[in-house]
Amino acid sequence: MSGVFYGVGVGPGDPELLTVKAIKAIEAADVIIAPKTEKKEGSVALTIASPYLKPDVEILTQVFPMVSDTEILTEAWASNKQTILTLLAAGKKVVFLTLGDPMFYSTYIYVFRLLGDSGYPIETIPGITAFCAIGSKLGYPLVEGNNILSIIPATIEQDKLDKALALSDNVVLMKVYKNYQDVVAKLKRHQLADNAVMISRCGLPGEEVVHELHTAGDKKINYLSTILARRI
Repeated sequence: MSGVFYGVGVGPGDPELLTVKAIKAIEAADVIIAPKTEKKEGSVALTIASPYLKPDVEILTQVFPMVSDTEILTEAWASNKQTILTLLAAGKKVVFLTLGDPMFYSTYIYVFRLLGDSGYPIETIPGITAFCAIGSKLGYPLVEGNNILSIIPATIEQDKLDKALALSDNVVLMKVYKNYQDVVAKLKRHQLADNAVMISRCGLPGEEVVHELHTAGDKKINYLSTILARRI
C-alpha cells in the first residue's frame, strides 16, 4: 500500500483552532514530522498538535537549517527528503506539521515542492493564520470595503517596505522581531502607528498584547510576533 504525505496547518497556538480535517489526519498518522531549526529546542507545532496524537505514533524531528550556506542547505534538504520517501515507500501515513497555514511563509512549501515528482499522494490541509486569529481575538477588523490589505515580511528591503506601507490602508507585518524599532518608526512615518497592535505567541503560554508599540522599548521581541496596523 502506498504511503500518503500530509501537510497539516496547526494554526497559531490554540489546539482548539485546528480544523476537524487536521485533527483527523493527525489522529490517523503513522508518523508525525515536527520541523525545527537547529537553534530551537522542541517544536511549537508539535506542542499544539499534542492533544490529538495517538499513543503509538512515531514522532520524527527534522532539522531545516536557517543558513545561507548552499552546501549545508542542500545536504539537509536531501537527507530530509530521503527520510520522508523511505517512510512513504513503507506505506506510512506521514503528517508534516506546520504553524499557521502550510502555504503561508512555511517550511512545508519547500518540502511540498521537493516531493512533487515523487509519485506519492500529497494532501495539504489548511490552518488558521496568526493574523486571522489575532483579528478575531482582539476584535480588530483586518480589512473592510475597498481598503487594501498588505501582508508584509518586515525583513524586506527598506525601500520596498516604505512603498508597501505608503500604498496600504491596512497591514499585517510579519517577522518583526529582527528590526522592531525600525518597523515602528516606519509605521509612524506612514501614519499607521496610532491604530497598531502587536501580539506575541498568540494562543500560546506567554501570550502578550502590546497596543502602544513604543512601550516595548528595547526588549527582545519574540519570534512569534505579528503587528496589525491600519490608517483609520
